[in-house]
Amino acid sequence: MTDGELMMLAQRAREHSYSPYSGFCVGAALLTKSGRVYLGCNIENAGYSATNCAERTAIFKAVSEGEREFEAIAIVGGRRGETAPLTAPCGVCRQVLSEFCPEDFKILLGDPQKYYTYTLKSLLPLSFGAKDL
Repeated sequence: MTDGELMMLAQRAREHSYSPYSGFCVGAALLTKSGRVYLGCNIENAGYSATNCAERTAIFKAVSEGEREFEAIAIVGGRRGETAPLTAPCGVCRQVLSEFCPEDFKILLGDPQKYYTYTLKSLLPLSFGAKDL
């Protein structure tokens, strides 16, 4: 699967976002080493601490089905009807990613036409995951 195809899947996953409070819709497409792709969207709740981000939705779906090795994740977000230039994972999502992914795990941010590639370590530089402590 190409990076562009993964970005397109993230864009499609965004359509399922439940975001009545912020109006900010996020989609994620998580590629496993086995070649499967798990989609996730953000799911809001009036009690914001019960909200789940698109990245964690995709990871939790994959882990709950036995996947533990991941290649890349594509993330697309923005207000309804718009796409933001970059929607980076929040701190909680970065921590969850660090639980399951190596420091060179690829993170694609942007939109299907213009996106940027980062590594997990570049987005979580100070310490790399609790398991490494």
